[in-house]
Amino acid sequence: MRSVSVPPPGLRAADADARLLAPFTTWPDGPDGIAVSQLQVAGIHCAACSGIIEAALLALPGVAAASVNPAAGRLALRWRPSRLALADVLAALQAAGYRASPDVAAPARELRRQERRQALWRLFVAGFLMMQVMMLATPAYVAAAGELAPDLDRLLRWGSWVMTLPVMAFSAGPFFSGAWRQLRAGRLGMDVPVALGIAVTFVASTGVLFDPGGLFGHEVYFDSLTMFVALLLLARWFELGARHRAAEALEAVAGALPAVAERLLDEGGSERVPPEALRVGDRLRVAAGEAFAADGRVLSGRGWVNEALLTGESAPVAKAAGDAVVAGSINGDGVLVVAVQRVGEDTTAQGIVRLMQQAQGQRPPAGSVLDGVATWFTAVVLLLALGAGLAWWWIEPSRAVAVAVAVLIVTCPCALTLAAPAAWLTASGALARRGLLLAELSALERLCAVDTVVFDKTGTLSEDRLRLRRHWARGAGADADALLAAARSLAALSRHPHARALAGEGGEAPAGDWHEVHEVPGHGIEALDAGGRRWRLGASAWVGDAPDPAARLAFGDGAGRVLWLDLAELPRADAAEAVAALAASGRRVRLLSGDQPAAVARMAGALGIAQWQAGAAPQAKLAAVRAWQAAGERVLMVGDGINDAPVLAAADVRIVMGEGAMLARSAADALLVSNRLLAVPQALALAQKTRRVLRQNLAWAALYNLACVPLALAGWLPPLAAGVGMAASSLFVVLNAQRLNR
Repeated sequence: MRSVSVPPPGLRAADADARLLAPFTTWPDGPDGIAVSQLQVAGIHCAACSGIIEAALLALPGVAAASVNPAAGRLALRWRPSRLALADVLAALQAAGYRASPDVAAPARELRRQERRQALWRLFVAGFLMMQVMMLATPAYVAAAGELAPDLDRLLRWGSWVMTLPVMAFSAGPFFSGAWRQLRAGRLGMDVPVALGIAVTFVASTGVLFDPGGLFGHEVYFDSLTMFVALLLLARWFELGARHRAAEALEAVAGALPAVAERLLDEGGSERVPPEALRVGDRLRVAAGEAFAADGRVLSGRGWVNEALLTGESAPVAKAAGDAVVAGSINGDGVLVVAVQRVGEDTTAQGIVRLMQQAQGQRPPAGSVLDGVATWFTAVVLLLALGAGLAWWWIEPSRAVAVAVAVLIVTCPCALTLAAPAAWLTASGALARRGLLLAELSALERLCAVDTVVFDKTGTLSEDRLRLRRHWARGAGADADALLAAARSLAALSRHPHARALAGEGGEAPAGDWHEVHEVPGHGIEALDAGGRRWRLGASAWVGDAPDPAARLAFGDGAGRVLWLDLAELPRADAAEAVAALAASGRRVRLLSGDQPAAVARMAGALGIAQWQAGAAPQAKLAAVRAWQAAGERVLMVGDGINDAPVLAAADVRIVMGEGAMLARSAADALLVSNRLLAVPQALALAQKTRRVLRQNLAWAALYNLACVPLALAGWLPPLAAGVGMAASSLFVVLNAQRLNR
């Protein structure tokens, strides 16, 4: 029976609870159900490692599913902590040859640091000794016949052999250990032909060194061997860097929350508490240079807030009373008092973390197909190399080993297995920096086919809060500005969105002496002033006898003095530019809204959208999208994710503008956390570019093998050239994918 080390306190199954696992675990079915934990795994070198890890974990009791993304080095584990200790999970991974750590910042960072340091040392040893071996091998290449004395030639070969030993024992270790794990698990990954080629080359060259002119002929390939290992390690170093950058971006958001927050007390004074202790409704004071511990809305104060970590926007954003702030952003100057609206897992920052974990934990859509192709391709390579070696054994025995090794190396499917993960991982990171987080990697493929973009109006094309466009008064002695100040003070006592927008207009609302305040559902708010006169703020028909159709709200005393208020939605700052960019790309742009025709027409006219539909209920929106799809259109829907849920579900691609708990609940393909609509045309363009890069990567891998395999079989491609070509193909795939970052 396998022995399991005693885990640290709090990780035994009997002690498992949601609070201890919360930093890296979600509970879709509640604390007593299935848990979904995110872990970072070190030691993954190819797609075959995913199957080994998944098979090892599925053998444990209490594990429902395991999914490994080899490109990101991440494991998504569905399990029951009540039946299995986390320590047993980590022990099973270690027994399979991999090290893992829960995806919380400090342990995961240390794990990456160790992996990066070890990879760099392996690359340094291989690269440095490769240069020494090449230097010792140069005389044999440049000397004319008879110029190099036999004893000197033998001495140089012995020196090359000694220099190759550390490369075999240390630098090439990952290839041998990876091949052993794959064979033990009954899988064929790219480490198998690589390790076999390295081993055969070393054994054959060593045989020539110890028995010149014997069974293995007279040629040694220590220079080809060391160069092959060094170049392949260099390609893996670039791949490791891309994977680590993705993990560091996730941790940057996850670690954005401060360690403590200053909570204001009702009886006066304040206290310092951890973010976990905050509750909805608490008031926080955030000084200059401090981070916001929760999502909320500014009650008082003015300042500039840096939201770059969450939205990708480097310029600070002005915040005043009534403006929303998100956890993890930093107050640049001034002191802000904030009312907490969302805490813990419901905050925007934590929603972003979950989405990034979800996206990075997925395999690219073509990943399974490419993994299957690489598996049978590897089997064909091994048979081909064996056949080539046997054939050349009869033709020219001295060249049999060289030909077999060249075939093994040149046909290794490294580039094939890296083609899709490298492109999709880089593209998703580039979109995240633009403030668009992918929840489904398959959306990149579907974005390429989109020819129609449909926008919701409220909260999507428009700002998420109303703005006071103009105000005017009616009645004898009515002072519009004085009435506006009184209306704002009464609006501050209401929670209605229209009242909150009015109260926050122009800064902090003035204080008012109001009594007997009542909210009248469907109408507005009414109260008595200091003189006992009743005032109303709300629907114009409720406030005045002759409502003005141009006003959205009215404020009056019932005695003839009325203030008319035109609250209007303003388009987002980049909405017109985004619509123009979409139209310039040849796509149809439509506006689909449930608002009144006048408001929809005004917004469509301001943004240059010719096709719009107003007064559309959710069923009408759904019918419209399905009609467009029936006509052959591929629809991208951009909405707020709440009222548009049915139509979003029907669209071919779904982008949601949202924040807080909605991020965790949404079934969208992507979430626009930056609220910058220009990210939509940028995403469509990047999807097209990603497809081109992916096709280039796959075409390169296929053409490279088609061109080089016949040369290797014919004996025209030496192992040195095969090693350079194979490593160069892997480097090309990784570096070509990096173009998506531009």
